[in-house]
Amino acid sequence: MRHAARCAALRRLLPLAASALLAACGGAQQAPSPQAPPPLAMLTVQPQQARREQAWDGVVEAVHQATMSAQTAGRVVELPFDVNDYVPAGAVVVRFTDVEQQSAQRRAQAALAAAQATYDEAQASYQRTAEIYARKLVAKAQLDQALARRDAARAALQSAQAALREVGQQLDYTVVRAPYSGIVTKRHVQVGEAVQPGQPLISGVSLEELRVNVQVPQSAVDAIRRFNAADVLLDGGVHRVAAAKVTVFPYADPDTHTFSVRLDLPPQKTGLYPGMTVKAAFAVGEARRLLLPASALVQRSEVSGVYVIGADNAVSLRQVRLGHRYGDKVEVLAGLAAGEKVAADPGAAALFLAKQHAAEPAR
Repeated sequence: MRHAARCAALRRLLPLAASALLAACGGAQQAPSPQAPPPLAMLTVQPQQARREQAWDGVVEAVHQATMSAQTAGRVVELPFDVNDYVPAGAVVVRFTDVEQQSAQRRAQAALAAAQATYDEAQASYQRTAEIYARKLVAKAQLDQALARRDAARAALQSAQAALREVGQQLDYTVVRAPYSGIVTKRHVQVGEAVQPGQPLISGVSLEELRVNVQVPQSAVDAIRRFNAADVLLDGGVHRVAAAKVTVFPYADPDTHTFSVRLDLPPQKTGLYPGMTVKAAFAVGEARRLLLPASALVQRSEVSGVYVIGADNAVSLRQVRLGHRYGDKVEVLAGLAAGEKVAADPGAAALFLAKQHAAEPAR
């Protein structure tokens, strides 16, 4: 009986001793040291104020486009430019024969010379009559007649001067010059063809000033008018061109119930040409978004990701879902939270992970 009691007491003490031994061993074990921060440039993800947008398709058109017509009769003797040729401002695009206009100008010059001589004689006669009348040697009626002849000669002189200007203008019409620099889009006449006033000659379009015409639904017009800002998206939104001016037409199309909005583009080389279709993004509100520089993203086929630096300084590649692009920044819809840190240079982060994995088997 006494032996059995001792055995039972030992059995009760063994679990307690084992627990104490395990506790002592655990207390002697050291906590793992925190990992050193990686030698990478980091960005802290924070919400930023950005505008809320709606985008619609638009058509690029030229501000200056015209068809030049003949303003005098003649036969075409010169067409220096063909379709798709670049024409500098002031260059001759069409030249007519000018035989009739030259003859008319010479006739007008002769008529002007005759009117000038008649006026000079009438003026001299009036002055002589006025001097004699001042001495009371002629009647008032003679003075009035001299004055009337002088005024009639002056009117004839002015008419001759106007006729000379008119025929001079007709002579100028035989040479058609480009009103602005641009591209020839169509030739309506050929060399040797006789033309009459009002007949189309040549069509052109200028590439210096462009605009985008967009049809927007009536539900968005009030917000577009209020914020008055829009961008033209290029290369899928990678590049943006801010509209220099946003003009909302004051009436809607009765068939489609849409409003025309015109975006004037700044004078710069944007790679846009008349007739192209583009996306136009209009500001319709404001919102806070998580934005990241596009240079911090990693693209693997159709998957986008970023290198995230965790709280333990571990670097890992994480997939993210992206939204709209705002210049050189991209909206992150899912995959990141505010306050997290990401590598600013994904190439350096990938190289760091590769070196880290290569060193692991050696340890």
